[in-house]
Amino acid sequence: MLDLHRLRLLRELSIRGTIASVAAALSYSPSSVSQQLSLLEREAGTELLRKSGRRLQLTAQAQALVMHTGEVLDSMERAEAALAAAQPVVSGTVRLAVFQTAALALMPNMMRTLRESHPQVRVELVQHEPETALHETWARNFDLVVAEQYPGHAAPHYAGLDRQLLTRDDIRLAVPADLSDAPEDFRRVRALADAAGLPWVMEPHGAASRHWAEQACRSAGFEPDVRFETPDLQAHVRLVESGNAVALLPQLVWAHRQQAARLVDLAGQPQRTIFTAMRRSSARHPAIAAVRQALETEAAALGAAAQ
Repeated sequence: MLDLHRLRLLRELSIRGTIASVAAALSYSPSSVSQQLSLLEREAGTELLRKSGRRLQLTAQAQALVMHTGEVLDSMERAEAALAAAQPVVSGTVRLAVFQTAALALMPNMMRTLRESHPQVRVELVQHEPETALHETWARNFDLVVAEQYPGHAAPHYAGLDRQLLTRDDIRLAVPADLSDAPEDFRRVRALADAAGLPWVMEPHGAASRHWAEQACRSAGFEPDVRFETPDLQAHVRLVESGNAVALLPQLVWAHRQQAARLVDLAGQPQRTIFTAMRRSSARHPAIAAVRQALETEAAALGAAAQ
């Protein structure tokens, strides 16, 4: 009889590539992971791993086991969801991954509403960039993810993940407010092209928002002078409000706070798409469904308030 725990370690190795990465993801020691995989080889009675330089390569037999392990884990998840649905009270722990602006705009009110309607649902929230969060949800480290994608930059798709639109978020050019002491270069900005030559704040290279923002500036006829780089959009807001930079920012960053910047509409009215994703095998779990519903309710309320 093959041990399911060891089979899952083999599946994790197929996903993450190294023993060290599997150990880090599951909070084990590398030696413990290696030992369990060696035991699995003995149980299977065939070679599952083969050294290729410094890495381990899965044999054809191991790849077949990984495929069936995924099916077994899906089946177990469906069984757990059915068992939870048969209980009189919605309860359980939901592991939720979310990016920063959604965490600040959606989570506080959503968590309060959820606590009132489903007090026995426990949410464990971790901030992650969408690409990582989607991968980790597919890999079963999270139950639900709130992710984003910018125009023309589709977020990665993983087999078995169910996506649902949460909201769409207008993107505008944010410039310092038109105060009497604001520099003339900022006060004259009425379109994106007017921001040529001004100091910019953007997310680091590699982020979809950075690539989209650079392309938007180039389409407007200039290369942005990026003097500040940070993944923290709240820092972007403060740099704009304090008169140090301009930025392309989604509407959600202004939720639950007084807007102390001037927003300039962009041609074509571009929008960021925000969505939730979860494994289809856990879609009927009442606790996960309750969290997703609470997120949709809060996103709708924010959208209505912004109109």
